[in-house]
Amino acid sequence: MSQTKQKRLWIRTIILALLLAAVAYTLYANLTKESRGKLQVGDQAPDFVLKDMKGKKHQLSDYKGRGVLLNFWGTWCEPCKKEMPYMNELYKTYDKKGVKILAVHVKDTKFLVDAFVKQYGLNFPVLIDKTGDVQTAYNIDPLPTTVLIGPDGIVKKIVIGNQQLSKTDIQGMMELIKP
Repeated sequence: MSQTKQKRLWIRTIILALLLAAVAYTLYANLTKESRGKLQVGDQAPDFVLKDMKGKKHQLSDYKGRGVLLNFWGTWCEPCKKEMPYMNELYKTYDKKGVKILAVHVKDTKFLVDAFVKQYGLNFPVLIDKTGDVQTAYNIDPLPTTVLIGPDGIVKKIVIGNQQLSKTDIQGMMELIKP
C-alpha cells in the first residue's frame, strides 16, 4: 500500500473514532441528564452573581441569613404577569422580616424587561441572566419556576411551571423561608 493511501486510512480512522466518541458522549449525556445536576429540596443553592436593571451586582451568598424567594420568569409568561404584582405587594413587608425576592429574568432584551418592570412598578431586584448560566445551574424549565432558599442557603421548596401563584401562595412561601 502506498504511503498516501496509508495516511488517508489513518486520517479516516481517526475521524471515524472521533465521530463515534461524540455520538457515544451525546447518548450518555442525554440518557443521564435527569440524574445529573437536578436541583432538589435539601440541596445547597448554587451561588451566582448577576446584575440588576440598574447595574448593581447581586450575589446569592450575600443574602445568607435571609430567606430568598428566587423567581425565574419571562416578560411573555402569563402566570408571571399575574404573580409579579403579588410579589411586589408582599416584598415591602417581608423584606423587613428578612426575606428577599430576586427575580431572575431569562431570554428577553433589557428593553422589554425594563418596560415590564415599569409597567408593574416592581420594587424588588430584577436580575438579568444574559448567558443563561444561572438558569442552567438551577435546571430551570419551564417558566415560571420559584426556588425557595432558607436563611442557611438550603433549598426548601421548588415550585415549577405554569401554575399561577396566588397572593396567599406567595405569602405562605415567604413565611416558609422567613428567618
